[in-house]
Amino acid sequence: MLNRRHLLLSALAPAIPVSAAPGSMQLCMHQTTSAAASFRQSLEGYARAGIKYVELISPQLEPFVKTDGMPAARKLLSDLGLTAVSFGSGARGLWEPNPDRAKAIETMKRAGAVAAELGIDRLICPSAATEKYTPDDYKRGVDNMREAGEIARQIPITLMVEFMRGSTFLGTLPTSLRLTREAAHPNVRPMFDCYHFWAGLSKFEDLESIRPGEIRHVHFQDVPDIPREMLDNTTREVPGEGVSPLPGILRALAGKGYSGPLSVELFYPRYQNADPYEMARRIRQKAEPVMRAAGVA
Repeated sequence: MLNRRHLLLSALAPAIPVSAAPGSMQLCMHQTTSAAASFRQSLEGYARAGIKYVELISPQLEPFVKTDGMPAARKLLSDLGLTAVSFGSGARGLWEPNPDRAKAIETMKRAGAVAAELGIDRLICPSAATEKYTPDDYKRGVDNMREAGEIARQIPITLMVEFMRGSTFLGTLPTSLRLTREAAHPNVRPMFDCYHFWAGLSKFEDLESIRPGEIRHVHFQDVPDIPREMLDNTTREVPGEGVSPLPGILRALAGKGYSGPLSVELFYPRYQNADPYEMARRIRQKAEPVMRAAGVA
């Protein structure tokens, strides 16, 4: 199966447009990767390692803002030469019908206001559903996207629809593309997670169905070399240290016009507890050759 996928990747390799020129994708650190560190510690470590782009999360930002204030958060990012490109909202349950959706909407509103205050234009909104759904539920899902999009328009912020490998509602790239297309709301856009894609039920051929410019954000991780039955939502490796065909995936995304950040989001405790500088340095050492091999860095 892996050999067949790699053959497909090589077949697509020549179709790389101008958008895949050097510098068209930017390595980004997701603060979840340094979950044990403080807001300041993680950002200072990333900057010291030469990182320029970050994805912020509420568990680190909120304590800092509570003690130092939002202007201090903006100043810290500026002083360190960091650009915050996205914000982890913590708003799960926005898309699928569920009894807690009203709470998810309120979480999204609060997170969107914080992101907008920091000059961030996108909010990450995953689906971690576990219930069994019907075709009518997917129709409601489209309505949910339109409703959330209207709220996001007022903030303003764009909601990134993140499919997750274990989700029983939004678990694959094709479903994410289908629903966001049917919703057709400018403030609700699909994103791409390399781990959820390769470790889940999506197929490499699904990349061909992406429309030019459709993907607006990317999470960048590798799949470890373990039996697939052992994979879960946390078993993510540093890009370049696993078995995913990442260069081919990045080439395919570049071929569809993606030219934004590649946000490295990892969950192993040994990574989250590591020194942020050392972790970011290791990620650069491993991930940048992958990006160069894909022609996007």
